[in-house]
Amino acid sequence: MPGLLAHEGAVTLCSHAGQARPAVANPRVKVGGRPTALLTVPWLVTCAPPSPPSCVTAQWFTGTTRVRSAGVPLVIQGGTAVCAPSGGPLAVVAVQPRVRGI
Repeated sequence: MPGLLAHEGAVTLCSHAGQARPAVANPRVKVGGRPTALLTVPWLVTCAPPSPPSCVTAQWFTGTTRVRSAGVPLVIQGGTAVCAPSGGPLAVVAVQPRVRGI
């Protein structure tokens, strides 16, 4: 599935509108001067919904299939992620507009 590559600083939200970011950025591949995110790295979520369960972490399951960094797929806009412990989705909302991955 093609999509724009996610990067450190991209607007990524859980279903409760909590902000998310990769626990560790990928310095090997940069877009717009910002490190990208590897599919295998967990994401940290800052979520404060009115009632529990809130999101704490998230893990991506689908990303690039052809583009890799150090043999690992990258996170793309339109990929699939699940937050824990809520089980809700995570979505890349705003990202750099130039680099696509397949």
